[in-house]
Amino acid sequence: MTHEITPRFTPEITPPLEELQAQERRLVFRQFTFDDAWALGSLLVELARERQAPVAIDIHRAGQQLFHAALPGSAPDNDAWIARKRRVVERYGASSYLVGSRHRAKGTTFEESSRLDPDEYAAHGGSFPINVEGVGVIGAVTVSGLPQLEDHRFVVEALEQFLEKYQGLR
Repeated sequence: MTHEITPRFTPEITPPLEELQAQERRLVFRQFTFDDAWALGSLLVELARERQAPVAIDIHRAGQQLFHAALPGSAPDNDAWIARKRRVVERYGASSYLVGSRHRAKGTTFEESSRLDPDEYAAHGGSFPINVEGVGVIGAVTVSGLPQLEDHRFVVEALEQFLEKYQGLR
């Protein structure tokens, strides 16, 4: 049975760096526990199922995988993309999309100017830092399977919902 995917987001031009940086300043956790990883991962799965999005979802904290799910239509390649995007967050402490956008804003690409192995690092949208107030970046939540801007927006939307519901972000 074939399902038609109804995208929630319309394709748009890359958001300005200021908007991407503002997301990172705003989406900060008071804490991030094993239960938080489960709740956030479950929210991402619920949203993906509602949209029939063919994604894989991953949450890492301090080098440990706390959550992983692969939905129908995803493939093993999505796990490789997750690892590559997550490494960018771990290295730069910023979302994989923001890191790639910073390079594009300078008229270059991440691949050209970072000098990092593209088989290990991908500055494509979909991985967002788990930043804890007073601590800093401790992990990443990553989605792979949609176009990169949609992956990024999907993670940001879930983080906004999660932080509002569980940690009182407004």
